[in-house]
Amino acid sequence: MTSASSWLADFLSPRRAALLSLPLLALMGAGPARADLRMCNMTGSRIGIALGYRDSGGWVTEGWWNLSAKGCETLLKGALAARFYYVFAVDYDRGGEWSGRSLMCTRDREFTIRGVEDCLARGYDRNGFFEVDTGEQKSWTIQLTDPGRSGP
Repeated sequence: MTSASSWLADFLSPRRAALLSLPLLALMGAGPARADLRMCNMTGSRIGIALGYRDSGGWVTEGWWNLSAKGCETLLKGALAARFYYVFAVDYDRGGEWSGRSLMCTRDREFTIRGVEDCLARGYDRNGFFEVDTGEQKSWTIQLTDPGRSGP
């Protein structure tokens, strides 16, 4: 009969130890899954982004994120808490905008605004945001393209 230490030494032979460590190395290399709301600017222009969403306190609009041409930016970090997000974007270089029918408050400089009612009376601008349906995914990337051009 072999001793326990001898059995352990045989069991943990270099070959067997290497095979047992492969799954552990794979798990160590795999970081946590990223769950964010990201925006990618697929245009040749610099753009400004304003974002609207509903949280536990009601409607919120935030801005501005400045994206360089062909650049991406994380707008919200972590798992998405809502299914629908709303975007208003401005092309800084060529003029124009990406907008929609959901009216929300903005301003010219950096902002976080609670509520979407009475924007003008409260001293804000009012712009139309387009709706993004994330399908209740925990992570989503929005790609803005030049008008008349579909995604990559």
